[in-house]
Amino acid sequence: MDRTVVEKRRKADLATPTDLGANATADIAGALAALLADTFALYLKTKNFHWHMSGRHFRDYHLLLDEQGDQIFAMTDAIAERSRKIGGTTIRSIGHISRLQRLLDNDAEFVTPRDMLAELKDDNRQLIGFLRQAHEVCEEHNDVATTSLIEVWIDETERRTWFLFETLRDSE
Repeated sequence: MDRTVVEKRRKADLATPTDLGANATADIAGALAALLADTFALYLKTKNFHWHMSGRHFRDYHLLLDEQGDQIFAMTDAIAERSRKIGGTTIRSIGHISRLQRLLDNDAEFVTPRDMLAELKDDNRQLIGFLRQAHEVCEEHNDVATTSLIEVWIDETERRTWFLFETLRDSE
């Protein structure tokens, strides 16, 4: 194949048809990319704590974090695909995630079970705020499909926050 043709294809726009304007697509895709980065960061931290859980309540906490990790991971594909459906692009690498994420990583060698749960509770609460911000961007551009998805993710994230809060009440 001609090198010029290959280069042209490589640089071709992903011209996905949408009735949203270019500004709406850019704004929403940008909000979703940051949201996706935070969701991946929260997923990895949740799995990190799941893998490194210890102590008296190991089984309960281990299973709770496994369940929460699955729910968080399920969000990732829906977020990325929503961005593509409206003609935007999405994250492309771990490096891209690290440049966009607002939730902090935890690389500590040891974290107590209580501190793990408290940190995840706080991160989920922070994610709720990021979800609400993205919802506002989508609402501004009348993107009802994305706002509808975000409303479900807010509810799921509020539930995770609530479970972590309640679990912390009785932890030592």
